[in-house]
Amino acid sequence: MPITATATPGSKLLTPTDHALILIDFQSQMSFATKSIDAVALRNNAALISRAAAGFKVPTILTTVAEKSFSGPMFGEITEAFPGQKLLDRTSMNTWEDEAVIKEVNRIGKTRLVFAGLWTSVCIVGPTLSALDQGFEVYVITDACGDVSEEAHERAVERMIQAGARPMTSLQYLLELQRDWARTNTYDMTTGIAKQYGGAYGLGIIYAKSMFGASEGH
Repeated sequence: MPITATATPGSKLLTPTDHALILIDFQSQMSFATKSIDAVALRNNAALISRAAAGFKVPTILTTVAEKSFSGPMFGEITEAFPGQKLLDRTSMNTWEDEAVIKEVNRIGKTRLVFAGLWTSVCIVGPTLSALDQGFEVYVITDACGDVSEEAHERAVERMIQAGARPMTSLQYLLELQRDWARTNTYDMTTGIAKQYGGAYGLGIIYAKSMFGASEGH
């Protein structure tokens, strides 16, 4: 039987209103030992997804581990995107075992969760596998995660995928939330974030707009 195509998005694509973002342990002490991604790239990608979530009003949980006694403050690139938001500090390596975090997950009430943080093999694997086990749909922004080695990061990502998590990248996250350049109310915000944090793609936007006034929506 033939299939009739329709101009509608797939149900597994993210929208600004269908998920919560959980950012875990983007802290100095955790980043010192991170070797799977350059620190500059990690901070850039953390800023990109934070600005995207804040701009599209995605409910976001910010959590740290031993902030005052060991690991240090959360990246300013993240906290500046959510001014005044409380950070949920934990003792548990697995965020999902912290009652304050789970209370916030339940308050937000989204069954689709997106994770990013340090380290992939511990602080991301723990909550993603736990959330999957409880029936949540899970996405992981892999280039906004890092670990003590490329091996540790890659094995962790494979383990999460095998369990049912869906991997994506930082720029993909931003563009998936926008998805249609005709959405003029978020167009300038999206291209602005891309210009600042989108690498070569951002440079392309700057060039096109500067040289001949290009616009993706026309």
